[in-house]
Amino acid sequence: MSFVVPANVGYPTDSGLLARGVVRLVALVGVLHSLGLASRTTMRDRSQSMRRRAHSIGAWLRRRTEQAKDETKAITAEMATIAELSVADALAVVRNARRALRKLGEQASGKAAATVDELETLIDRMEAIIDQTRQRLAGHTPAGATRVVSLHDPDARPIMKGRLGKPVEFGYLAQVVDNTDGIIVDHSEHVGNPYDGPLLAPAITRFKTLVGRAPKAVTADRGYGDTTVDADLEALGVKHVAIIRKGRASAARQKIERRAKFRRLIKWRTGCEGRISALKRNYGWNRTLMDGLAGTQTWCGYGVFAHNSVKISGLLNADPGPPAAANRPSPPPHRPPPRSQPPPRLPLSA
Repeated sequence: MSFVVPANVGYPTDSGLLARGVVRLVALVGVLHSLGLASRTTMRDRSQSMRRRAHSIGAWLRRRTEQAKDETKAITAEMATIAELSVADALAVVRNARRALRKLGEQASGKAAATVDELETLIDRMEAIIDQTRQRLAGHTPAGATRVVSLHDPDARPIMKGRLGKPVEFGYLAQVVDNTDGIIVDHSEHVGNPYDGPLLAPAITRFKTLVGRAPKAVTADRGYGDTTVDADLEALGVKHVAIIRKGRASAARQKIERRAKFRRLIKWRTGCEGRISALKRNYGWNRTLMDGLAGTQTWCGYGVFAHNSVKISGLLNADPGPPAAANRPSPPPHRPPPRSQPPPRLPLSA
């Protein structure tokens, strides 16, 4: 099963990202100046100008007219220009701050070096946001695989999974593999929206490495339906692969998909869709609170650990144990021998 784990971001707009980025640039430059780095390199504070334009975009969009759309594009272009000026100022501050750090050598504080690194990273992300804003204003749609949707989470991407309420989600693609007991045996998280098919065989390989043998049967949704997927799974030692193929099935394929075992596996997989709801509802997969791909993998791993702990403990409590032997006589109760002398007095210590 594959689905989206949303990142901890609001709905991203280019104008909103530009405004927040300029505000953050000004704040980081102020920190460097307070630390005595590049104090003579000035940077104009354009935060109020960006906030005012972002507010005016919201006012224009509420009118829902063609004139409002044109005015919104014009304001967004102004914000991109202002952001470019702020980035140029910040680059000058970074150059002089780096020069000051080299002069200080070992006397430079760790906070100063970390602030310069953070400012450089923010400048790179701002340049990417300005570029994708210019593309959108020119009538082109930025590539989803490289589009920046957050200043603090650079790996989050827009993902379309066909949901009616949320046609586009912003986060990471996650895949979960579970068994008949409801225990999650493998999970993986990925940047962007890769094709589902190539993700299944590596998951089964990790499972095979973990337990020492391949599962007897594997089933998945139509997104994994491809001849290469079936061949890869059979090469790993899977005996029964129940995945409905994409497109119109041939007569031979229809005969395979109508077999009783194939249909039974497909029905079982349909019932396992509730695993996604359980993970999102009870185990934190509705939103990752750790940034980046590594943080998302850690966050989801904690959720899987908690889920499996609850599931395994429930299975152990439900197990009645080995049945008692019929007509087995119960052992006589153990009775200590009668005491002939009073018990000895032992020393006590406090």
